[in-house]
Amino acid sequence: MSTVADYVIVGAGSAGCVLAARLTEDPDARVLLVEAGGSGRHPNIAIPAAFPKQFHTGLDWDYQTEPEPACDGRSLYIPRGKGLGGSSSMNAMLYVRGRPLDYDLWEAQGAAGWGWRDVRPYFLRAEDNARGVSEHHAVGGSLRVEDERSPRRLTGRFLAAAAAAGIPRIDDYNGPEQDGAALVQVTQRSGRRWSAADAYLRPAMSRPNLEVVTGGQASRIHLRDGRATAVSLLDGRTLRAEREVILSAGTINSPQLLLCSGIGPEEQLREHDIDVQVDLPGVGENLQDHPFLTAVWEATLPESLADATKPKALAEWILRRSGPLSSSVAEAFAFVRSRPGLPAADLQLHFAPAYFVDHGAGEYDGHAFTCGPVLIAPRSRGWVRLRSADPGDKPRILTNTLSEPEDVAALVAGVRIAREIAASEPLAAARGIELFPGGGLQDDADLEADARQRVDLLYHPVGTCRIGTDELAVVDPQLRVHGVDALRVVDASVMPLIPGGNTNAPTIMIAERASDLIRGRVPAGV
Repeated sequence: MSTVADYVIVGAGSAGCVLAARLTEDPDARVLLVEAGGSGRHPNIAIPAAFPKQFHTGLDWDYQTEPEPACDGRSLYIPRGKGLGGSSSMNAMLYVRGRPLDYDLWEAQGAAGWGWRDVRPYFLRAEDNARGVSEHHAVGGSLRVEDERSPRRLTGRFLAAAAAAGIPRIDDYNGPEQDGAALVQVTQRSGRRWSAADAYLRPAMSRPNLEVVTGGQASRIHLRDGRATAVSLLDGRTLRAEREVILSAGTINSPQLLLCSGIGPEEQLREHDIDVQVDLPGVGENLQDHPFLTAVWEATLPESLADATKPKALAEWILRRSGPLSSSVAEAFAFVRSRPGLPAADLQLHFAPAYFVDHGAGEYDGHAFTCGPVLIAPRSRGWVRLRSADPGDKPRILTNTLSEPEDVAALVAGVRIAREIAASEPLAAARGIELFPGGGLQDDADLEADARQRVDLLYHPVGTCRIGTDELAVVDPQLRVHGVDALRVVDASVMPLIPGGNTNAPTIMIAERASDLIRGRVPAGV
């Protein structure tokens, strides 16, 4: 392998795949992309409904938080994809941009050039939407976006029941109006997962100016005279960057690598006997994720995904790329507001025609459906910190989930909204007993206690290397690390505020725009 390139990119997740493809469009730019995991080829990656089978395996970084004080001291699970494609090879493939308000708030908080008017073109550049060109969508991009091929009948009942409960049916939650209920769109091609590795990286791997290294976990960034010059790997290899080092290792691993390299809060670095290169207090702070609860009912009609594990379903997927295994499990959304007066939806109800408990590991003998409220505007903030100076150790993580009273109240309201939908026709005709939280829990105190006992995270960690210009910002609006030359962070960790929806599409957008920033195609200061 080569040990010298113009750009060394750490992490072949969603952002790293985009950057590798875009930067190698210049034949004179040599790019070395290094990934800790493997090739990202496995049946459980390709088959959409099999994504939970990747959890707690070698395809997963398999993180857990510290005991969460506001969640009855439970540690919360944070899966992260390990291998080419990163979490885009593990996620539920749900294509959601978030609210225009989110990006305008980024800009208002110091991320100049990241308002909706600035980022919208990059969502469009990435997109190849099966619905065709429209005011809000594009074709011809690398990221294939399609409608579900075989949604279950229960999902149609959910949409009709939501309308009966006062939540209007909308065609496109990525259009001008997010509020309402809609079928999901997914990052699939013909019923198969279409990860960032499929969309961006694999088409570029034949280019002579791109080298991809798997099985190489970064351990340290080398600085010389305030400039990033190289990256060391755990196996002792060193990769030299003549132009830039770019961290795309994700919201957990990017701050960990900065800290292990002596870039972060001085007090924390000295605690682990790490030489301080740059005192940057915000590294690892501002962690955000979307908390969610599952409200689950028995289904009295055989219209769920319960048959997805049968040989017939596998044969249908292999032969036609359709049937229950082509499902993203969450097949419809309802974006709603937990209370009047909010500027935008703060809840995203995920409807799954399935029993989805314990991150998909829970089993149920029969048909069921889940309507899970997700808090997409959490107030809680947490952190990522070193457990030791050893980059091979998993870092400490705390999200402080449900530490803010408004967050708890919103999730309780979400459970009540889910119950109202489940009690409305035609979903009510297929509804059996309430399995979770259980019909015996009715008052707010009981539902709040249940939320603290059962809340989980929706696999959307962001914010630990946020964009800004204040003393707690880690990168500037050009995504350059404050106080270090030739070092950028390009991944979900730079988000100042978590978007109002699933975070993969916004991460790809960030990398699309970053590729223009790196190549000087965006005017300075924009």
